[in-house]
Amino acid sequence: MKINLIFNKFIPNYEQALLDVQKALDAYHIEYSVFDLENLKNDGDMSFVIGGDGTLLRAARFYSKYNKPVLGINMGRLGFLSQAGLSQISSVLDAVLSNHYMIEDRLMLESGEYLALNDFVVKGCISGRTSKFFLEVNGKFVCDYIADGIIISTPTGSTAYGLSAGGPILYPELDALVIVPICPHTLNVRPLVVPSSELITVKTNDELLSVSIDGFVTTNYVEKINIKTSPYKAKLVFPEKNSFYSVLRNKLNWGVSPENNM
Repeated sequence: MKINLIFNKFIPNYEQALLDVQKALDAYHIEYSVFDLENLKNDGDMSFVIGGDGTLLRAARFYSKYNKPVLGINMGRLGFLSQAGLSQISSVLDAVLSNHYMIEDRLMLESGEYLALNDFVVKGCISGRTSKFFLEVNGKFVCDYIADGIIISTPTGSTAYGLSAGGPILYPELDALVIVPICPHTLNVRPLVVPSSELITVKTNDELLSVSIDGFVTTNYVEKINIKTSPYKAKLVFPEKNSFYSVLRNKLNWGVSPENNM
């Protein structure tokens, strides 16, 4: 097995983290190549990604086109998608070498040349003001929103921006998408869950639309955007049987009762 070791030079202290992982790989006599996140290549059988969720999202999108798995080694604040820390690298390598790991295929979205593992976020191009958005599903008008924006999310992304905007949590392997308005100016608008086979279109008549993909803002402004499920799947590596519910509890404090401090 050959490992791609990927680092993000904008993560503080990445140099020491990279050195620690390299030493561990050397100790296990594992062949590897090292790539900056800005210069990814189709090499190796599996990628170890050092950084936060943003780093992992970018690497996962890239390697999804080559059907290759990625494992996140968290150095970010939350690390919701990363299932290992630097202190766990030896146990991770033990699991990988003994073939005791899982690979989960995660649904992705696409619009033109762009891929998203978490979400597409559509807003008006004039910062700081609300816009009127028109939502269509499979070419059929659904509703209009006066809001700050609209999030179209995968199940993986349902625990990201969509959750903060009041959307539901979806189990990661569901074949569904979530449409969440951001700060709508009405009380009768709720998030909408639709099958993953649907084509989602967002338009506006006020201005052009700005679009961000997994938190990355594009420089293109459009009159409308079509979003659909991508044929590519992100392949996420988990060193042990992954319990989505335990991740929710441990990283988001979901379902945890407040402590009694009286």
